[in-house]
Amino acid sequence: MGKRDELIAKYSEDLKSKCGIEPDMDLLTKVTIGCGPAIYSADAETVAATQKEELDTVRKNFLVKKLGLKDGPELDDAIDAVIEIYGRSERNKYRAVVYYMLVKHFRKEAVYA
Repeated sequence: MGKRDELIAKYSEDLKSKCGIEPDMDLLTKVTIGCGPAIYSADAETVAATQKEELDTVRKNFLVKKLGLKDGPELDDAIDAVIEIYGRSERNKYRAVVYYMLVKHFRKEAVYA
């Protein structure tokens, strides 16, 4: 099992145990691959949910650019809802898991089809 497969298994476990979500493994794999090399960097593989700049980056680079959503307050509300599901006190919020939940929230699975 390669490094990426190990990370996908870790993200899957987070979705199940911390978020109560049974992941679509095909979609989770595609979202993880879409994160690119960021998943291999300890700093970049997580989302700093308490930093406004970080959340702005998720909104602009992922939700608007990648998923093609129109920028607006509903994007911040969705990010906030995902962080709440993941657990605000959860130290490591993995980028691939947050992105996966946002894709599901906005029903944008077709982006990864």
